[in-house]
Amino acid sequence: MKNEKLTTDEYDALDHIKRGATHDRVNACVGRNAKRLSGLKMIQYAKDGRVALTDKGHQVLFVRRCISGLRALAADPAAAIDIDVSTFLGKKSHIAPRAEGGFDVTDKGRESLADIDAQDKLK
Repeated sequence: MKNEKLTTDEYDALDHIKRGATHDRVNACVGRNAKRLSGLKMIQYAKDGRVALTDKGHQVLFVRRCISGLRALAADPAAAIDIDVSTFLGKKSHIAPRAEGGFDVTDKGRESLADIDAQDKLK
């Protein structure tokens, strides 16, 4: 996984493909990033030239949504996050439901955010 840190532009390209890009030439963002994303095995081409996310590409986008959700909840316990993200973070004991609604970030969740931030500073 060395050198797999993605740029915002590369994440945008993955998101565009997830939403339904059918070919890398349809969108300049996808076209700029397709070669690297394909090399990282996050997208694949069909024989007809269509581009699609691989399981790894879906996983990378989901992890990014989880990190964003965790950061949003750390800033505001009432922040809205997707159900699949809250379910995953809850199962991993990173968040706990609040009686008044929303979620509290647990100690484990705060430790994970600190680790993520520390890794980002090292790269």
